[in-house]
Amino acid sequence: MTDTTVSGNVLEHEEKKSLNSREFGFWVYLMTDAIIFALLFATYVVLSKNSAAGPTSKDVFELSHTAGETALLLLSSLTFGIATIAMTAGQTLRVVQWLLVTLLLGLGFLAMELIEFHGMIAQGAGPQVSGFLSAFFTLIGTHGLHVAFGVIGICVMIGQVLVKGLSLPVRSRLFRLGLFWHFLDIVWIGIFSVVYLPGVM
Repeated sequence: MTDTTVSGNVLEHEEKKSLNSREFGFWVYLMTDAIIFALLFATYVVLSKNSAAGPTSKDVFELSHTAGETALLLLSSLTFGIATIAMTAGQTLRVVQWLLVTLLLGLGFLAMELIEFHGMIAQGAGPQVSGFLSAFFTLIGTHGLHVAFGVIGICVMIGQVLVKGLSLPVRSRLFRLGLFWHFLDIVWIGIFSVVYLPGVM
């Protein structure tokens, strides 16, 4: 074994060690983010009945619209999963294709959420009206902001895959972004179950 081979093996080992540390750090970040969302959920549950004689959840929630948002986000999680499978198989072009589909679904979700917010504010149900609406806009807005960051991350990863290929660092970044995206999907299922479904009953 030559010195060059030994040096290459050492560098590869150090790179894997560094990437493993980053992945562990990302898990820690997701746990802190989960705590933030848990607090926002708790705040919403406490304030959900405090409408201050303003619009209630039954007045402003449209379950059909929310179901459309949910479908888009669930589909985007599926397409990201397919992109991850393509990454494992080393299929660069398919990874980019499925990331583009995920990007479009994520943008569609954000567009529907902005339409919902605009419609609520237009009918006098803005975040300043009551404790219920403040908690609602804070929880949903925080999730939407996370999705927006995820969309930016997908754009960055598409560029990295096209420029750098499926190198070990790119695979690690894509894996971490996938964790983030699926986490947001889980949070949205919680939002649909805790906020929207009880809100229309």
